[in-house]
Amino acid sequence: MAADIRVGIVGTDTSHVGAFTRILNDASAPGHVAGARVVAAYKGGTDLPQSATRVEKFAAELQSRWGVELVPDIPTLCSKVDAILLESVDGRIHLKEARQIIAAKKPMFIDKPLAATLEDAREIARLAAQAGVPWFSSSSSRFGGIAKAMYRADATGVATWGPGPLDSNLPLDLAWYAIHPLELLYSLMGPGCVEFTWISGATEETLIGKWKDGRIGTVRALRAAGSSGAVVYRPKEVLQSDAKMEGGYDGLVGEIVKFFQTKQPPVSSDVTVEIFAFMDAAKRSKEAGGVPMKLR
Repeated sequence: MAADIRVGIVGTDTSHVGAFTRILNDASAPGHVAGARVVAAYKGGTDLPQSATRVEKFAAELQSRWGVELVPDIPTLCSKVDAILLESVDGRIHLKEARQIIAAKKPMFIDKPLAATLEDAREIARLAAQAGVPWFSSSSSRFGGIAKAMYRADATGVATWGPGPLDSNLPLDLAWYAIHPLELLYSLMGPGCVEFTWISGATEETLIGKWKDGRIGTVRALRAAGSSGAVVYRPKEVLQSDAKMEGGYDGLVGEIVKFFQTKQPPVSSDVTVEIFAFMDAAKRSKEAGGVPMKLR
């Protein structure tokens, strides 16, 4: 039997680090994924409130509950592991952190948000391609129950919804939490958006994308917490998701382990960068009062 892949974590300021580590390291955990173990972590952290208030807490959990070694910097981490989970909650530092991982030639999964700007997202993709380092980024919604149950190749349009509180600390505020229903939209529609319009309401943001083949995809980013869902329009029927379809993180973690084993990303960099171009067009549309904007 092949030895488990040794996984390192960059950034202990998100609840994902504990959830992912449990799925990987605890054989008795619901949804356990075999084949990889988290063995070391670099705390990281920034002045973003969601980071500063949690980084020590989750680092302590990794160390005390799972015996994960804490190391002082990313190069040291990379020397001890086979693959990296870049988990830092603050997307503004992802490019800086990714540079060091790419320099060490380690395959990496970058948790949401991939970056803070479209330019940073493109630069991560460029540097990784130049160095031949495999990587991917995705929300768990892409591999959750709704995406699996609702995908139809003949969909003529899709509407998704989910929690979408915005964070003004991030240049692309949709990248903070609305990335989940947005990623779900792309899971069901595929790439190809060419034009985007943002409509801001009292309790939600409505995002309208026009695809190059004429299909329309919409996202309702709800400012309050709540469930996620999707409606898929087909030539002769309309399908709506059920709340029971949502699921947890095990689908995503399974894809991450498979990626670490094969070095074949389940989501291409082109698709991931297009999602950031979508959010960039959204920001420009919002700033222009809802005027439709072409993707850059």
